[in-house]
Amino acid sequence: MTRSLLVLGGSSFVGRALVAEGLEGGWAVTTFNRGVTGGGPDPSARAVIGDRLRPETLERLTDRDWDLVVDTWSGAPRAVRDSAGALRDRADRYAYISSESVYVAPPPPGATESTSTVAASPNADDGDYAERKRGAEIALEQAFPDRSLFARAGLILGPHENVGRLTWWLSRMARGGEVLCPGPEDMPIQYVDARDLARFVIAAAASGQTGAFNVVCRRGHATIGTLLDACLGAAGAPDAVMTWVDPDAILAAGIEPWEELPVWIPPGHEFAALHDSSVERAHHAGLQCRPVDDTVRDTWEWFRTLDITVPVRPDLPPLGIEPERERAVLRDWHVARGSA
Repeated sequence: MTRSLLVLGGSSFVGRALVAEGLEGGWAVTTFNRGVTGGGPDPSARAVIGDRLRPETLERLTDRDWDLVVDTWSGAPRAVRDSAGALRDRADRYAYISSESVYVAPPPPGATESTSTVAASPNADDGDYAERKRGAEIALEQAFPDRSLFARAGLILGPHENVGRLTWWLSRMARGGEVLCPGPEDMPIQYVDARDLARFVIAAAASGQTGAFNVVCRRGHATIGTLLDACLGAAGAPDAVMTWVDPDAILAAGIEPWEELPVWIPPGHEFAALHDSSVERAHHAGLQCRPVDDTVRDTWEWFRTLDITVPVRPDLPPLGIEPERERAVLRDWHVARGSA
C-alpha cells in the first residue's frame, strides 16, 4: 500500500525538497498551504489550500489518515499546536523542521541535543525565531509524545534557497573582480543541503526515529575554502580572483560576520559554535550529506535560470557586503601587507 505524506508548507525551499523527496520515494504526497508563494506545489502532489492561522481550515485534512506529517512552519507556535491537535488522531508520525537556534545563545562548542533550550510557549502568537521554533517543538511533544521528530537544522543551503547566503556568494563570484574571502581558508563549516535534510527527515521519521536531531554535516565535510572554491568554479567570471583576508582585519573594519559575509563566522566568535555542533545522533540515524561541490553546482544551475540577482524571502533583509566596503577592506589589506 502506498504511504501517505502530508507536507505542511511545501511551496518553497525546504518544503519543495520534502515534496520532491516524498514523490521520488513513492509516497502519495499532499501539501497544505495558502498557495501564494513558491510557484505552487509540484503538480504530482495533491494540493490542499488553507491558512494555519485560521484553524477551521485544518478540517480539510482530517478526512483521512496520514502515515507521516512533516511541518516547516516558522511562525507563531500556536499554528503548530492547532495542526498537531487536529491531526493527533489522524497521523501516525509528525516531523518538524526545527533549528539549532532553539539552544540558549550563545551555544557551547559541541552542542548536543540535550543542550539547554530557550524558554518558549506552544500557545504563543509571537516571539523571536528561537522562541517560535522551540514553542512549536513543545506543542508537538504534547500532542505526539513518542511519535514526533525534531530536525534541528543549522545552516541550510541548496537549490531554491530563499535566504540569500549561498546565492549571494554565487552572485558575487559571477560579478567578477577581486573577491574578499574571509579566512582562515581551512575553517570548518557545518551546513546541510535542503535535499539531504528532506531525505533524512522522511526516512528517519518513517522508520520510527523520534526526538531531537542536530542536522548538519560533520566538521571536516567542508571548509569556508572548499565552499568558496566551489562557488568560483561554478559561477566565477573570467576575471574573478579570490583574496583571503585574515579575520582580525575583517572584524577591525567593522564587517559583520554571517550578515555581510554570509556563512562565515570567525574562530573565537561568540557564535562560532554554529559551525561546531554535535551531529553524531543524526548521522547514526542515517543522515548522509552530499559533497559541497554538488550542492554549489546544483544551486548555480537553478540560480542561473532566475531573472533576479539574489532571491530572498520578503520578511528577511538582504545579505552581503556592499561593493564599496569590500573594496575598502581589500585596499587596506594590501596596504598593510605592502602589496598595494
